[in-house]
Amino acid sequence: MDTAALAPHLGNVLADATIPELPNHYRGKVRDNYDLPDGRRIIIATDRLSAFDRILTCVPFKGEVLTQVARFWFERTADLCANHVLAYPDPNVVVCKRLTILPVEFVVRDYITGTTSTSIWSMYKAGRREMYGHRFPEGLTEHQKLPGTILTPTTKADFGGHDEPVSPAEILERGLLTAEQWETVSATALALFARGREIAAGQGLILADTKYEFGVDGEGNILLADEIHTSDSSRYWFADSYAERLAAGGRPDSFDKDFIRTWVSARCDPYAEDVPEIPADIVLEASRIYIDLSERITGLPFTVPAEVTPVLERIRGNLKGFF
Repeated sequence: MDTAALAPHLGNVLADATIPELPNHYRGKVRDNYDLPDGRRIIIATDRLSAFDRILTCVPFKGEVLTQVARFWFERTADLCANHVLAYPDPNVVVCKRLTILPVEFVVRDYITGTTSTSIWSMYKAGRREMYGHRFPEGLTEHQKLPGTILTPTTKADFGGHDEPVSPAEILERGLLTAEQWETVSATALALFARGREIAAGQGLILADTKYEFGVDGEGNILLADEIHTSDSSRYWFADSYAERLAAGGRPDSFDKDFIRTWVSARCDPYAEDVPEIPADIVLEASRIYIDLSERITGLPFTVPAEVTPVLERIRGNLKGFF
């Protein structure tokens, strides 16, 4: 995908998905949610890009790509875990079961990497060796493969809050999950990751890490929620250049929002300082990366519309039946 084809759409981003005709609006970091009286939820993926517990910018087609990539993965993991999806009335929208979301995010990792405050590399570099209930050896280097796949759960923060590292023992001590829930969901998260890693490898990609969210329906069933294996919730690297980049001490060639996270963190402390305005060429390159990931993972071409139709206008048209 050439960024020149994306340039006309630079200003046509979905920053706000407020639809007054829909009930019970809740605005999340990157999604706007509406709870219907019959127990269904409408989730609209915006083009907001969130990192460092703030919105950094909006990226053209990001919400559409995330929804469609998640759809691909939901369909290919349904045999491992039931999910919340009911229908897709628009490329940016999923209609799903309303769940009580478990207060823990399940982050699964195969590599020591990352730039956020909860990443194991950030904490390891600062001198910590005990993290998330795991003991890490001395001498690890950035982006190195870990001896085995690990779970590094965090508490789930509200919008504007901070996710916090938490160990399995702390999860049980604080009553965030029951022992049965922990056993079920942690095993499911590891199985989902193994499936994702296998499919990604077949496309020449390394699934370095990802996060999962789960919820409980009215019957007490645990379902996979939110998104799965998207470039917002996952870190993808190109397999063919990984070893060479690692040997040179460089950052692996990636397919994820680390592209913008790295640009920002090189210019400021995003947790304490104002973030500089992100240039148009960086935003367009981020859009290209999102689209390329979608095409690489799903095997389907992404069509950039010839006409620049406002995203919210299209979504409103497709959701009129819910008004």
